[in-house]
Order: sequence, then structure tokens, then C-alpha cells
Amino acid sequence: MIDLYTSTTPNGRKISIALEEMRLSYEVHAINLQNDEQFAPDFLKISPNNKIPAIVDRDNDLSVFESGAILTYLAEKSGQYLPADGPERVRVLEWLAWQTAGLGPMLGQLNHFLNVADEKLPYAIKRFSDEMIRLLGVLDKQLAQHEYVAGEYSIADMAIYPWSSAAYDGAKGLIGDSFKNLETWHAVMAARPAVQAGMAVPDI
Repeated sequence: MIDLYTSTTPNGRKISIALEEMRLSYEVHAINLQNDEQFAPDFLKISPNNKIPAIVDRDNDLSVFESGAILTYLAEKSGQYLPADGPERVRVLEWLAWQTAGLGPMLGQLNHFLNVADEKLPYAIKRFSDEMIRLLGVLDKQLAQHEYVAGEYSIADMAIYPWSSAAYDGAKGLIGDSFKNLETWHAVMAARPAVQAGMAVPDI
């Protein structure tokens, strides 16, 4: 049994999608970020960086924080969605790192300067908007060659989809209909029952 500590964010939804796809039993513990529950001492024992998601695997009393590490752990635990070795494994880990190091942080910064910051800074908004478009273009180009991001369906798709789908509607006003491969992949992902279930977690 997996205890999932999460909230209604793209990072949290990566893990609930993975748990649904892997058919692992899990219990949801919703963390209210607006109420600063991520700073509670008990949560910090699990996630010292005070971020969601985090998990505790009751089978071996192991806690894991950081979404990329969690996805890798769950894939290896279940034996699914991450090749055991070879170039195929490298491709999946490349695109997982691309999301955790690039797409997620850049879109997070864009959201902050566009929707949260008291002062609207045109330079910051343009910088992160341009980077969002560039990154979505990289993804669209990759999807022109593959049905799924790293070839076969994997934890890379699970990591990227909650972020790219959240950003794409806003990006369409800037890019028009340029990224058809990305649109097709979004539709394929959205049709998967496990993705639908994972995107609805937590139910608050």
C-alpha cells in the first residue's frame, strides 16, 4: 500500500496517474497548500523540501519525495513503464529529466509572474512565455516521430502530460494551430481511463 501526499497540481497528478496505470493500491492524503500544510512537521519528515508530492511505501516503510524520484521508484517497484536497461531506459529517463528540470520549472515561473505576482513584470512574463513555447515546440517535434514521448508509453508521458495539458490552452493564443502532434498526443492521453482517474486526484 502506498500513502500518497498530494494536491491539485500537475506535479501531484503525475503520481496519481502512475499509481492508477500501475494498478498499485494507494491511499490519498490531500495537502492543503493554501493552509501551509506542507510545512507541518509530520509532512517535513516525509518531504524535507516541503513540496508535494511525496509517498510512503508501507511495504517497506520507505518514504520518497520529488516527483521524478517517485515515478522511477514506482516503475521499478511495479516493473512497468520504465525499461530495465538499454537505450530504451535512457530515452525514458531523458524525457523525465526534461520535464522535471525544464518544462515544470519554466511553466511554474510563468504561472507565478502571470497569475500570482503583485507586480506584472513584462520582461519576466515574456521570458517564460517564450520558453514555454520553445519547450512545447521541442515536445511537438519529438511527437512527430513517436506515438508516445519516449517511444513506448512510459513514466515520461505521465510526468509531462499534466503540465503540458495545463499550459496548452493558454499557449494556443500565442502559437495558433502549430503543434498538431502535441494536440494528438493530448487526446490520446486524455482518453486513457487511468489518466482520467489520476487527474481527478485528490477529490477536493
